[in-house]
Amino acid sequence: MTTTPKASRAALARDRLLRAATDELAETGELEVAAVARRAGVSVGLPYRYFATRSGLLIAVLDAFYERLGQAAALRVYDAATWADRERRRVRDWVTALYAEPLAPLVLGGLVGDAEVAAANTRHLHLLIELGARNIAQAQRAGELPDDRDPELLAAATLGGTNTMLSVALSRTPRPSAEKVITELWTAVRGTVGLPS
Repeated sequence: MTTTPKASRAALARDRLLRAATDELAETGELEVAAVARRAGVSVGLPYRYFATRSGLLIAVLDAFYERLGQAAALRVYDAATWADRERRRVRDWVTALYAEPLAPLVLGGLVGDAEVAAANTRHLHLLIELGARNIAQAQRAGELPDDRDPELLAAATLGGTNTMLSVALSRTPRPSAEKVITELWTAVRGTVGLPS
């Protein structure tokens, strides 16, 4: 008989709670710790052991959401000859990931939480803007984008527009096709960064 180390059991319990919290939030739009515990099949006190507070649990759910988005698109390195080709792929992957992500409408629409949760979301957005600014600056240095614009402001405008466009698309019934959103979003990104025709 093999035994699971205590750390592994703890990691499994934490992951089970995160999955339950994600499912609860996606299905109900609310995050009550007792409901998460019931869904995970654990005692009401266990979520507090791993996350300390309801806000801590919400932040962990938010962190996991952004980690999935990072793996799907934001942190990916694309092998293509031009910035435009790489970013067109990133836009496609970004939209595809968020269309498949049950929490996307809530997070992009303004996840409800306290100041601590809002600050965590802002930290994630600033990291995405920083990544985008480095990406744009690199394309400017390579002569693929006009270099007379501020890369950080362009990244902020691109991310803000992307999130707003997807928030609207995800809230519609029926949703526009992902392909339509990808096309519209790429057109907006091209215009925002000043990509030459």
